Amino acid sequence: MFGTMKRGVNAYANVGLETGIASASPHALIIMLYDGALVALLSAKTNIAANNIAAKGQAISKAITIIDNGLRASLDRNAGGEIAANLDALYDYMSRRLLHANLKNDVAIIDEIHGLLADLRSAWVQIGEKVNQPALAPSPMPKAATLVSA
Repeated sequence: MFGTMKRGVNAYANVGLETGIASASPHALIIMLYDGALVALLSAKTNIAANNIAAKGQAISKAITIIDNGLRASLDRNAGGEIAANLDALYDYMSRRLLHANLKNDVAIIDEIHGLLADLRSAWVQIGEKVNQPALAPSPMPKAATLVSA
């Protein structure tokens, strides 16, 4: 009559995720994409170990979708110049390697791509920390007496 507990928990989690996405900055959205791809790759490894081929394929497909339709699609190739071109090539490489990992059940490739994504995520977090640092407070104005005595 009321559904399962799992369905209720999933609905609650989806609302939380949707709220987080709606209120996130573009910078935070990129971090969420990295997180989603990293979780999908960990799921793929778990499913390879459990010999759950269908779930492994879904997890790798999810990671590829996040890389291609999220991270790669968000690149501004005009404004990003060489950095955007290099990231585009790296994301293409990752997707091709993950296709190979899916065909061969190759955990080493999944680990390789997980490491690359983790490094990029870490760099993205550091960029955000520098951008979001509060500006230095302006120096107080000198008192009128100081100006007059000068």
